[in-house]
Amino acid sequence: MKKGHLIALGIIAVAIAIILTSIGDASSYESFDTALEMKKDGEDKAIHVVGKLQKDAAGQVEGIEVREDKTSFTFMLVDNEGTTQKVFYNQPVPADFHRSEQVVVIGSYRDQEIFVADKILMKCPSKYQETDVQAAGI
Repeated sequence: MKKGHLIALGIIAVAIAIILTSIGDASSYESFDTALEMKKDGEDKAIHVVGKLQKDAAGQVEGIEVREDKTSFTFMLVDNEGTTQKVFYNQPVPADFHRSEQVVVIGSYRDQEIFVADKILMKCPSKYQETDVQAAGI
């Protein structure tokens, strides 16, 4: 084999190794129950939990407690299985947090009573609603 072919095979092998290791780090959405079981089994890796903020009849978010220094807060999140869990986030409340439709928290349990989020991803309502499209005559 030529030297160029060997180098190309080496680069392909490295690329395959990188892809395989990144697939192992990919996370799917889990429930709070699964996250708690993982904590009990001694696993402390961060997982993704998707859910909705707990809201009252008027649509106002319930259960948000902002610390006095406004550098962290807790809130109640209901996952897709219906489990309600208190979540702690050690950052200020993100902009448009109250308007979000769904919230993804990335983190783990530090103890069995509170889920600690390292990162929060929000899905806010679309500014293009179906009624706007119908009004435009499309």
